[in-house]
Amino acid sequence: MKLPMLTADDKLAEIKRLYYKTTKQTINDDLARALQLLKSMGSEEERERAAVYMDGLSQMRSEWAQRRKKVEGRR
Repeated sequence: MKLPMLTADDKLAEIKRLYYKTTKQTINDDLARALQLLKSMGSEEERERAAVYMDGLSQMRSEWAQRRKKVEGRR
């Protein structure tokens, strides 16, 4: 099976899709996938376009992790 090469726009679209579709259950896998895509981008300009979505994914992961710790601490 031959894998297609993704363009910078395809990579950005996938990161954006991950951002909008992530859940508490999928955040770690989604963030890891987004990081792989970000690392594969060829230029700083391309990475800057994805930065807002990467930041958002990171913030979601942090907020959900904090809430989980608070709930576990109450038990």
